Amino acid sequence: MNIPELLAPAGSPESLRAALHFGADAVYGGMKRFGLRAFAGNFDEDQLREAVALCHAAGARFYLTMNIFPWDDELDDFVAAARFARDTGVDAVIVSDLGAICLLREEVPDLPVHVSTQASTINARAVRHYHELGCERVILAREISMERIGKLRALAPREIELETFVHGASCMAWSGRCLLSAGLSGRNGNRGTCAQPCRWKYAVVEEKRPGEYFPVSEDEHGTYVFSARDLNLMPILPELCATGVSSLKIEGRMKTEYYVAVTVGAYRRALDLLRDGGEEAFRAELPGLLDELRCASHRLSDTGFLLGEPEHPGMASGFSQRREYAARCLECAPAGEVSVFELKNRFSKDDPLELMTAAGVKPFACPAFTVEKTGETVESYGIAGDRVLLRLPWETRVGDMLRGPVHNHSRDTGGK
Repeated sequence: MNIPELLAPAGSPESLRAALHFGADAVYGGMKRFGLRAFAGNFDEDQLREAVALCHAAGARFYLTMNIFPWDDELDDFVAAARFARDTGVDAVIVSDLGAICLLREEVPDLPVHVSTQASTINARAVRHYHELGCERVILAREISMERIGKLRALAPREIELETFVHGASCMAWSGRCLLSAGLSGRNGNRGTCAQPCRWKYAVVEEKRPGEYFPVSEDEHGTYVFSARDLNLMPILPELCATGVSSLKIEGRMKTEYYVAVTVGAYRRALDLLRDGGEEAFRAELPGLLDELRCASHRLSDTGFLLGEPEHPGMASGFSQRREYAARCLECAPAGEVSVFELKNRFSKDDPLELMTAAGVKPFACPAFTVEKTGETVESYGIAGDRVLLRLPWETRVGDMLRGPVHNHSRDTGGK
């Protein structure tokens, strides 16, 4: 069984640490300029150096997103940023624009280039062209089917790697090339500032009845006229691996560290099952893996274009999640000893909590615990950022997470 690289989003230093802790082989993130997620936390120069060092110390790789479509007057700064990335030690840059790719191959030839999904690559001739330019990997368009991926892999040069998305939000436009945000808000998605208007709720107003809004009914969660369902390829993961792709990419640089931890942990477990036990072992654990993915914030999902046309085009619902991020381990301890956690959301004594570790999820009933700054033993606490002391029946490690019931039910629009 071909076991591809597991590639995780790192929209912030916190998400990067979560990705590494829960088993990513590589992460991708952006600097403050030249990426298509301007509203993610991203990395300044010092943070980028630290991020690359953390990845390499963990035996992982860091890919830098430089997939903006640059104007001519930005190209000098674009090249300067690429040189800085090379000197920092990034393992590759992700680039969309053909001119920018050619420029980097001329000006920074020792910097590996991955071709972004924004380039809309769907055939082997295009892949061969990028290979001739010196690119090391092509991230395929989201609109390609799994059958076509297999055929493309057989036709493309063996030396060039192929990457495909495996999980997360999908754009309503071809490979994300959308002008809806630019038209409605002046924020251009191809310049990194998408306002995501395809996720807004819409109503109809009749010309002679101004101010009277009629909802376009879809379901009880609202209407998302242009918005695709989330992508979830866990059910067809063995078949996807068999196509020969080199990397599986989780979308989500705007998502939380908890989302990254849940999705990376689930796909790491799935790929390890395929490697060690084959498809039979994977199928036996598939229901639990799918349930785990529902513990993070998500919308309705399907397999996108991988099995043909999407099953439910333009029919995404509101968000739901089955568990809420409660705390992150700051100081670890052996089993039975006291660990220090930073609080993220309220939890209480006897809440059904789960300890999320790189080795798996371990449920337990929360005991009374201590607030570090006051020394007070409490049965419920909810001040985010404060440190609490818990004695758990298992060994803990820095980066482990606690999660529990979703207390803010206004955010829980369908998950149980």
